[in-house]
Amino acid sequence: MIATAILAAGVMGVSTWADFRGKLEKKWPNNQEVRIVCHGHSVPAGYFFNGKVETFNSYPHLLHVALNRTYPNAVINVITTAIGGENAVQGEKRFKRDVLALKPDVVTIDYSLNDRSLGAAAVRAAWKSMIVSAKEAGILVVLLTPTPDLNEDILDRNAPLASHATQVRELAKELDVRLVDSYQKFLDLKSKGTDLQPYMSQNNHPNRAGHLIVAAELEKVFASD
Repeated sequence: MIATAILAAGVMGVSTWADFRGKLEKKWPNNQEVRIVCHGHSVPAGYFFNGKVETFNSYPHLLHVALNRTYPNAVINVITTAIGGENAVQGEKRFKRDVLALKPDVVTIDYSLNDRSLGAAAVRAAWKSMIVSAKEAGILVVLLTPTPDLNEDILDRNAPLASHATQVRELAKELDVRLVDSYQKFLDLKSKGTDLQPYMSQNNHPNRAGHLIVAAELEKVFASD
């Protein structure tokens, strides 16, 4: 396995979240580049309405800004390896080449929105393969449940995205990695009577306000040991 070869070569990320925070807190001349890779589909890639890409309003960039504000002495590099229209099975095939090869400290994975056309078993296998490969290389992992699709009723517990969100939560627990439950955050808003349209650039892509919700949850994960 490539991940095993990486370990043998001595290329490893930080081992714990406390180590990661320690790396962020170091000052010159002891600070080093901190590398975060956001892997997934069109949402982390920054697609908004009608194919327009708004990189600087997407959650990877918003997370970068937030982390830089909290850790002003850190050299932070947030890299997006997301591809619009891609699902987890496709993303898993290039994970070692496009993600592990970058030697990140942390990788985030966000694919559920595009996984609905696949069977649950295939999706689970692809996610698990990516998670295990990252962990074997000493990389910290954060899984994201999906952002909404207004064509589905987010209040319906049997909606396709709800099922995928459940599977992501189960994988996070099973493989002991961190979770950003984007789906639950938007579900909470809807349950309180909030219209989700103002958070969306189109039915299945959040706008800046929607991305800010995800980025805020990511920031919480990155701030805790």
